[in-house]
Amino acid sequence: MKFVPDIQSDRQLGPDGRVVRDGGDGTLNELDENAVEAALALAEEHDGHVVVLTVGPDDAVDAVRKGLQMGADEAVHVLDDAVAGSDAIGTATVLAAAVRHLGADAPVDLVLTGMAGLDGLTSLLPAALAEALDLPALPLASTLAVDPAVGTVTVTRRLDHATETLSADLPVLVSVTDGLNEPRYPNFKGIMAARKKPVTTLTLADLGVDPGTVGAAGARTEVLEAAARPPREDRVLLTDTGDAGTRLAAWLVERKLV
Repeated sequence: MKFVPDIQSDRQLGPDGRVVRDGGDGTLNELDENAVEAALALAEEHDGHVVVLTVGPDDAVDAVRKGLQMGADEAVHVLDDAVAGSDAIGTATVLAAAVRHLGADAPVDLVLTGMAGLDGLTSLLPAALAEALDLPALPLASTLAVDPAVGTVTVTRRLDHATETLSADLPVLVSVTDGLNEPRYPNFKGIMAARKKPVTTLTLADLGVDPGTVGAAGARTEVLEAAARPPREDRVLLTDTGDAGTRLAAWLVERKLV
């Protein structure tokens, strides 16, 4: 679960080329709520145990607390200054170490993520995390079913021109779309129960991750320059006198846009 800047806020890149995450309200990445809902539904069906996991600064704990309020059993927050500036690969490295750390106590059968983070919208993290964990990846699932009898996961992917059905043996990583389900809204009972559920804070040292391989130090990408988008100066305003559609079509044809 990712804690992201409010998508309604005025977002910008700072002098260091990173998204400015201070000075505004943050929120849980909405697309991750679908992953939590999927996990909770499977846990209820198959008597499972749900752990919500996040990597980020102090405020990121609010993301996993929302997961606890929805019904997750426990939460893990990886908090370490050295993580700041991580790209998708670095973040995947940290998350993979955290998943392996959790798996030391009990096997992790299924890793669920949202389809994208609403701050970066790269959709790179699920595949990178699957690679780091050496797990098969079933991305962009719009349906999800687990058959514990044979230990398989089956998903449906609805693409632009095709629908795919994919299966893999557990353990597996699945990223889900916002069309998979309707996330439940935490009720008063869930909010009160979440206060008693554990939130474990881990550092890179706890996970055995070299700080030099993540964060800005280990990033494979670098923002060299960032500036605000200049205002458009070529706008054409049409006053509709009944023929605006014809004039617009002629304008598009003239510029070979249709």
